[in-house]
Amino acid sequence: MPAGLPDGLILLDGSMGQELINRKASGQGVLWSAKALFDAPDAVQAIHQDYIRAGANIITTNSYSCIRNNFEPEGLADRLGEMNRLAAQLARRARDECGEPVLIAGSMGPQYGSYRPDLVGSYAETEALYREQAEFLAPGVDLFICETLSCRLESRAAVAAALSTGKPVWLSWSIEDTGAARLRSGEPIAEAWQDIDGSGVSAVLLNCSPPEAIGKVLSELVALSDIPVGAYANAFTPIPDKWDYHGDASIPPSRTDVTPTAYAAHAAAWVAAGARIIGGCCEVGPAHIARLRQTLLIENI
Repeated sequence: MPAGLPDGLILLDGSMGQELINRKASGQGVLWSAKALFDAPDAVQAIHQDYIRAGANIITTNSYSCIRNNFEPEGLADRLGEMNRLAAQLARRARDECGEPVLIAGSMGPQYGSYRPDLVGSYAETEALYREQAEFLAPGVDLFICETLSCRLESRAAVAAALSTGKPVWLSWSIEDTGAARLRSGEPIAEAWQDIDGSGVSAVLLNCSPPEAIGKVLSELVALSDIPVGAYANAFTPIPDKWDYHGDASIPPSRTDVTPTAYAAHAAAWVAAGARIIGGCCEVGPAHIARLRQTLLIENI
């Protein structure tokens, strides 16, 4: 895949972890979505295939939770590479089964916990964790999405590690639920952009924040950016401050008002503001992606 994007809109897939939970196919406990790689790999592949059939141009590996800081406490550090590679293999198998020319994005999320910029370690430590995961995933993916990143330091580290593989890299930030133009760390989007401007990142996105918050911030990011911009929101109620994942019961309740039709209306506004890459995050499933395809008239790439 070239560093640039083809003309037209690009459609990402939606949630993997929450979709696994909703289908009662593992995805719970400390390992969260990575647990399904051990217990229900066929379900992971089936979800990928559902997103391909819904019209996604890009599917994302189930590697968000395949991180050392999840595997070591469970005594599974020796299987970290195996499970990252399996995540890429399942996406490739889904693509082969469906026979569609979709691209595979290697997901690399926060190494210390979602929405917890306060837990991020030093740059050297963080970059080493990302580099390890990037090297596991690189042979099986077309590009990387460093996603749900909540502070500048982890963003710089993730980008540097992913770029070291020679694959195209997209960076996606999670912003404050209020819709302020700040990362969850409180750092302004404008300053975060300065860190990656000219770094070699191929696209910059906003994700795992409410659709209304993304709608408020997206135009500012478009104005700053000279590379393609995108968005994929969650359908959670607001994330509690310093939230930690402790299993299914601790997940913020899903919203009932973010239907496929309502989500597509948000996405149409993002496109009008200049977004070229659209998809979904937690609680946004295949039906939402299918409606995006229909509403936004997205074609194959």
